[in-house]
Amino acid sequence: MSTMFDFAPLWRSGIGFDHLFDMLGQAAKADQGDNYPPYDIEKTGADAYRVTLAVAGWKPDEIRVTAEPNVLVVSGQQTEPDGKQYLYRGLPLLVFERRFNLADHVQVRAARMADGLLTIDLMREIPQALTRRRIQIANSKPPETEHQQAA
Repeated sequence: MSTMFDFAPLWRSGIGFDHLFDMLGQAAKADQGDNYPPYDIEKTGADAYRVTLAVAGWKPDEIRVTAEPNVLVVSGQQTEPDGKQYLYRGLPLLVFERRFNLADHVQVRAARMADGLLTIDLMREIPQALTRRRIQIANSKPPETEHQQAA
């Protein structure tokens, strides 16, 4: 079932949210595509996340994890093993690419592979310059004007 939303009212009242609308459009297309490899996304702390992909049969050198601005890309490509003769090939050689949109300031911290699972740890770290801070108000007299100084 495909449901399309009309974002025109939001375009008229929102400024700078165009990347959000693009992301929603990509998410709608992704639901219709390939589901390989299956994955989980979990929240492991206040600003910590973990993406786990089931990649049984893959070697670490066949998988590439790339961090782009606001996007995590996990791709894989297997090569044909040399010197093997198959009577039946039920395990296909695969090529895949899975993209995850990341919020601002979410960084990849680590990637590891064990027991057929690729685990990628993410952390949101907001720069100090962007955090909320209180501005101290000085208690002083208003500046004197030239007219007040001459008197």
